[in-house]
Amino acid sequence: SQQQSPEVTCEETVQSQQHSQDITCEETVQSQQHSPDITCEETLQHTTVIVSRRGEFGLMDPQGTGQFASNVLVKTVCFMRCSPSFSQLPPRDRSSLLRHCWVPVFVLGLAQEKIVFKVTDVPSSNILHQILLRPVLTNKEAEQPTLAGVYRLQICLRQLWNLDLSPKEYAYLKGAMLFNPAVQGLSASSFIEGLQQEAERALQEVIHLLHPEDSSRFSRTLRAASAIQTVSHSLVTELFFKPVIGNTNMSHLLTEMLFVH
Repeated sequence: SQQQSPEVTCEETVQSQQHSQDITCEETVQSQQHSPDITCEETLQHTTVIVSRRGEFGLMDPQGTGQFASNVLVKTVCFMRCSPSFSQLPPRDRSSLLRHCWVPVFVLGLAQEKIVFKVTDVPSSNILHQILLRPVLTNKEAEQPTLAGVYRLQICLRQLWNLDLSPKEYAYLKGAMLFNPAVQGLSASSFIEGLQQEAERALQEVIHLLHPEDSSRFSRTLRAASAIQTVSHSLVTELFFKPVIGNTNMSHLLTEMLFVH
């Protein structure tokens, strides 16, 4: 396999965003007090009861925050498309990795761009209006984001911010998240596993180079990345992109972005 250059992320194709606005989901400000090593699951054990409401809120600035999120999504797809190793994979494997792994890579992009957001209550009448007028969707498509899910996402972002990762660390971590051999139905799973191991080795090397005195940084970085796997695809789609794309199928949109130039 070819060694990927961490710089090749197509990020030069998208202008840097003024991502300091829409900052902090106010329901999760207390999370700043948590140790960065506390996992999402451990924190949620103490908060699930008060944040488990479903479908009663949305982004305070759906258009503005959605635009920032869309820019991160473009960079996410560019990262995949510009990866020589990813381009070598069979088209079906690329499609599978795209569908199953875009959210972890996207969340890493949110963390790298330090994009944060506010949520606000949505009037019940609006929810009823949307339900009555919305076409019939599958359970997965119709799943609404919960405050528990938003809280989980905020904690995961906070863990990554506390690590203060460099661009190279983010790039190799994205590679480790993208090349996931556990995705079902891959025809080149062994090759993809090798790519993941290669990305993790490169990450470990750059961490040792940048932080030689911090012997636990590599394991803490992998734990923070592992926590991202708990963020649901439906939450990310509904929260960040539903206000922008409406009922457009997210998988179809991502496939077009990746394969249609």
